[in-house]
Amino acid sequence: MNSPSARTRRLLTFGPALAVLALAAGCSASSTTSASAPPTSAPATSSAPATSSAPATSPSSSASSTSAPAAGSKCATQNLRAAAGSSEGAAGSVFQVITFTNTGSSACTLFGFPGVSLTSGSSGAQVGAAADRQTGETPAVVTLQPQGVASATLRIVNAQNFPSAKCSAIKTTAIKIYPPDQTAPLSLSFSTTGCSQSATHLLTIGAIVAGSSGGQ
Repeated sequence: MNSPSARTRRLLTFGPALAVLALAAGCSASSTTSASAPPTSAPATSSAPATSSAPATSPSSSASSTSAPAAGSKCATQNLRAAAGSSEGAAGSVFQVITFTNTGSSACTLFGFPGVSLTSGSSGAQVGAAADRQTGETPAVVTLQPQGVASATLRIVNAQNFPSAKCSAIKTTAIKIYPPDQTAPLSLSFSTTGCSQSATHLLTIGAIVAGSSGGQ
């Protein structure tokens, strides 16, 4: 049997080694615990959408792309085309329909009576008096969509109905037409006979109406 002093010597001999092993085991457990810990979650703000994204097209830029005149604007001369429509003769006169087509890209309006006169020669010089307005007609606003048509009827009295001294008949080659509220005219090729004496009135123009019949 071993003596107490011998056991004591063995404990003293192996004690430090056991302490080292225990310390190493503790460190290993600590390292294992630290490695298995879940990673720190990312801040909540990291998933928020970026505030620097480009904005949608602004209303002002959309509005500026639309430069065409609004519906209801008066038809400008440059957006109208005049043409000779139907005609008929009666009681020493010719009733000639003049049509107006909206060649613009937006709706516009015509209201009232056009200004009309006969012209002659390449210079477009006016012959005789301008057309009188037809009495008893009440004009109405006519809205023309793009390619829409309106019209008015021009009455041309036969120049031969008047004495030569009061008429001084002359051949004419065109009709000059001022759309309502416009200062620039349209020219329509049209051959007839006018009176160069401005005191004799051959022409009478009706109010503008919708469609191509001139209100007839």
